[in-house]
Amino acid sequence: MPSSTSSSEHPTIRVVPDHPWGRLTLIVAIGVALAVSGWEWHCRARGYEPGLDDTSDLWVEARRSVQSDSTVIIGSSRSLFDLDLDLLEKGLGRRPVQLALVGSCAYPMLRHLADDPTFHGTVICDIVPSLLLVPSMAPPYKNAEKAIRRYQTQTWAQRSGQLLSLPLEYTFGAMQQDDLTLSALLRDLPIPDRPKAQVGPRLPPCFSTIDRDRRTRMKERVLTDQVLRDRIKFGWPPLFTPPPKPSWIPDAAYADFMGKLFNGRFDEMAKAVADLRARGARVVFLRLPNSGELHELESRLTPRAAVWDRLITATGCPGVHFEDHEELTGFECPEWSHLSAADSVTFTTRLTPILAGLLAPATP
Repeated sequence: MPSSTSSSEHPTIRVVPDHPWGRLTLIVAIGVALAVSGWEWHCRARGYEPGLDDTSDLWVEARRSVQSDSTVIIGSSRSLFDLDLDLLEKGLGRRPVQLALVGSCAYPMLRHLADDPTFHGTVICDIVPSLLLVPSMAPPYKNAEKAIRRYQTQTWAQRSGQLLSLPLEYTFGAMQQDDLTLSALLRDLPIPDRPKAQVGPRLPPCFSTIDRDRRTRMKERVLTDQVLRDRIKFGWPPLFTPPPKPSWIPDAAYADFMGKLFNGRFDEMAKAVADLRARGARVVFLRLPNSGELHELESRLTPRAAVWDRLITATGCPGVHFEDHEELTGFECPEWSHLSAADSVTFTTRLTPILAGLLAPATP
């Protein structure tokens, strides 16, 4: 008796509709090409150009190049923009690995290197006080953790995807992950605040280019486009201003929390530095230039004595504060937070001998 569940005796016959599939494929291909070309033209008209995105996978590529005795740069976007790797390589004897991250706290990265038993090189740590003191649940802290987690968990598929994406990023200006993804475009909609739905500050638009080794340069357009420059400038104060105290938290409890966070971060930094030094590593802190209203805001919210001076004392590390060296002062950041491409070369030329002196082996 034939099985009632078997389909072998009654094969299903699929009939392919009789359509001009070749012509339909050509029409779809032309439509896609026109749509991509139109979007690319629109993005180019808005000032976007082909170039690399500073993705977590690009950062992981740099992190994998770190050797046991490497010189590593960590911190925020200021060291990405302000430090020229070619000049540092020439002055320090080897090319630093650029591991700084846009809008990130320096501590998780310092702790990450301290937890790497193979690393005993040199750390050049860029300090932005307001970013250093953020709590562990804040975006600047999470940004650093996200990159570290990608390094620890990156799959072969993700590594392959990074390599495959490079030719596309070098070809299309529309491939900008920070500005031109759907989620980023939706965040840019001018939606006003509403009760229980407060809109956060807008992030500055893409205004830089980045190399394969993550050397970042400000676009020349920033120097000539006042509208763009003002949009970037006036985007910084809301981002650097801490949120108000939640109304439901008592003043005493909030003050206690902030005090523990403030004091605890210096203890954490000192412990990470001590762990690095125990393996023979060296750490130098940098305070890079800022200008205008942002400089005034940072000086008011995070006074030098309360943050920079205390950090140097707590860790016992050498530090280079731009205001302490006449040759490092006088630089004007076009958008208040970063040096122009030309000024970054001049600044690094002047900074490198200072760093070389601090990192030179002690004479017996």
